[in-house]
This record gives sequence, C-alpha cells and structure tokens, in this order.
Amino acid sequence: MKKDNIILEKTFDFALSIIELYKKMTEQKEYVLSKQILRSGTSIGANIEEAIAAHSRKDFAAKMILASKEARETRYWLRLLQKSPLVKLEFTTQLNDIETIINIITAIVKTTQGKS
Repeated sequence: MKKDNIILEKTFDFALSIIELYKKMTEQKEYVLSKQILRSGTSIGANIEEAIAAHSRKDFAAKMILASKEARETRYWLRLLQKSPLVKLEFTTQLNDIETIINIITAIVKTTQGKS
C-alpha cells in the first residue's frame, strides 16, 4: 500500500478496527448487525482501491461515490449500535474515524467532479 495515500491508509486502518469490533460483537452474541457493519465498514477501502485503478475520471468519481455511500451506511450502523442495547461496547473512536473518512471522500468527489 502506498504510504502517501491518506484515504487509502485511513480506510484500511478503519477496516481493521471494524473487524475487531465485529469480533467483539459476535462474542456478545450479536450476529445480524455485526455482519452489516463488517460488510459496509470493510467495503469502503475496497472501493477506494478500485477507484485508484479507475480507467477514467468519471469511473474514479463513481467508485469514490460508492465508497462514500458505504461510509455513510457504516456511520448509520455505528450510530444505531451506540444507541441500542444490543451490545455493551464503545463506538466513539469508530464514529470519529468514519466522520473523518466521510469528509475526505466528500472533498475528493467534489474536486474530481470540478465542484468547490
């Protein structure tokens, strides 16, 4: 992985933290939402990886938009889990991280599409 690609690094590290969160959730016998957050939380970085290999600016923007959607879905699951009694875990770090990721991806998409 390139060390100078901040969003790629952040989403990879975030995916690792989501995997750890998934493990803790399944230890507390939560299997439904844990799978949802595992899927969406790890796919953000996968979409970023695909965007890096895009064949055009339009393709790059489309893949980054997918990453943005997955990030926003992940934020939803994190917020839901934080407010629900399903598991007794702390989600503050992941919520802070996903806000940063969403902000970076949004800026990338706007720049790519020629908006300011």
